[in-house]
Amino acid sequence: MRQVYLAALLGFAAFTTALPSPSTTHYNHRSTKDAKVLILGGGVAGVIAARTLHRKGIDDFLIVEARDELGGRMQNYTIGVPGKQYTVEVGPNWIQGTQTGNGTANPILTLARKHHVKNQYNDLDGSITTYDYNGLKDYLDILDTSIDQFTQIVADAGERVKLQQVDLGLQSAYGITGATPKNIYEAACQYYEVDWVHVFILLIIATAHPIDAQAPDQNSWIASAWNNNFTFDVDMGGFSDENNLCIDQRGFKTIIQAEAAEFLQPEQVSLNSVVTTIAYSGDGVTVTLENSTTLTADYVLCTFSLGVLQYGDIAFKPDLPSWKTEAIQSMVMATYTKIFLQFEEKFWFDTEMAVYADKERGRYPIWQSLDHVKFFPGSGLVFVTVTGDFSLRIEGMEDSDVQEEVMEVLRAMYPNITVPDPVAFHFKRWNVDPLFRGSYSNWPPSFLPGHSENLRATVDKRLWFAGEATSLKYFGFLHGAYFEGLNAGEEIAKCVEGPACTGREHFNSVVDASPYPFVSITP
Repeated sequence: MRQVYLAALLGFAAFTTALPSPSTTHYNHRSTKDAKVLILGGGVAGVIAARTLHRKGIDDFLIVEARDELGGRMQNYTIGVPGKQYTVEVGPNWIQGTQTGNGTANPILTLARKHHVKNQYNDLDGSITTYDYNGLKDYLDILDTSIDQFTQIVADAGERVKLQQVDLGLQSAYGITGATPKNIYEAACQYYEVDWVHVFILLIIATAHPIDAQAPDQNSWIASAWNNNFTFDVDMGGFSDENNLCIDQRGFKTIIQAEAAEFLQPEQVSLNSVVTTIAYSGDGVTVTLENSTTLTADYVLCTFSLGVLQYGDIAFKPDLPSWKTEAIQSMVMATYTKIFLQFEEKFWFDTEMAVYADKERGRYPIWQSLDHVKFFPGSGLVFVTVTGDFSLRIEGMEDSDVQEEVMEVLRAMYPNITVPDPVAFHFKRWNVDPLFRGSYSNWPPSFLPGHSENLRATVDKRLWFAGEATSLKYFGFLHGAYFEGLNAGEEIAKCVEGPACTGREHFNSVVDASPYPFVSITP
């Protein structure tokens, strides 16, 4: 029996008043199953897949969401002392790649415009102050060089593809081009350009990111290049090289919640519904929830994060085939953590961004001021970002210990003033959250295009997969989730409407570009 929970969806009153009237021309022929299509996950991919089905005249679907609201990794938090509170984004925060002139607009930007979600250009390259552990230290020239080095590495990746050379990690790319960092300043600038600037939740989400919240040795050289170009390089079909920061006090999630409110009926959403088991066969699917409720359908679309699939939080019956499991486990789920602090008054840099060079790479290196004329002036808010292994490290610490470390760095940046303790402090633990197990996907050197095809391929034409991780061009990006939801909705609609249900093909095995020479591994 289906259980529908609607208490917190969009602020339910606003949700119901925005719902459209049911159409009499839609494919609503019920069978003994709960729905034609179950969409597992109410993030961007899930909602856009549902919208696509609706536009195809198919309304016999159910979105099953574990949280109490739609939005997935698009999550916000209210921080601040009474009378001085602000909504900040703990997940995806940026619209990455916006629009160039009258060219193609990023669909996330289109949604933001449609639903009047406030966002502001964030100057990530031209508004930066630099520090080290002794205070203010000008190494902007090194940062400029680092940007040029990355641009060259992206161009060299294109040559590798043309010559059909094997993929390598970005760390190898830096070594081959003679750009390996030689000191803490070069390391900090590389971190800014590789681990951070080309990442962003996201997220996302989240995200978001052209490269990833991982060290250079964990990033594919070739995939990092195309992931960057397809979003930011207009000549390669990208949107633009700009990034807009969401500062809407309703939260970034408004773009997907408001979009959902235009077409969803209350009975098409089941909130607070945690999936534990997915049983599938040629006859359909049965999904079991944490409360033992079972839901049946002809097709199921899984939009869980890559981390959830990797962790094994969902049991598949029968087990997923080996080619699918290999694809899932071959990609990397990255973690990106924003740590927010509020002070009674601002005492820090007047630029939008700051880079801190520590003796330990990745130790609280990237700072952004929200108490800025473009964002939340007078808020007393600033946040610092950590990624990868450092994110995992602080997730295992008490908040008070993390705050102590952050303040140690902040006081090192400002040795000549008395830096007070913050009045508010917050960060989200993405990796340990069982609904996400990380922030967004990352393409490592060992992950091949065949793995990407297998990650998004269907199983028995009944079990479908979509999300930012399944996007070949936009993995890790919020718009990657959008396009994958759109595509999955279109293909599932073909299955619902008639016999033209081909599913997505897979490779039984993914082989290397060239075989290894035979080497005996037995005595």
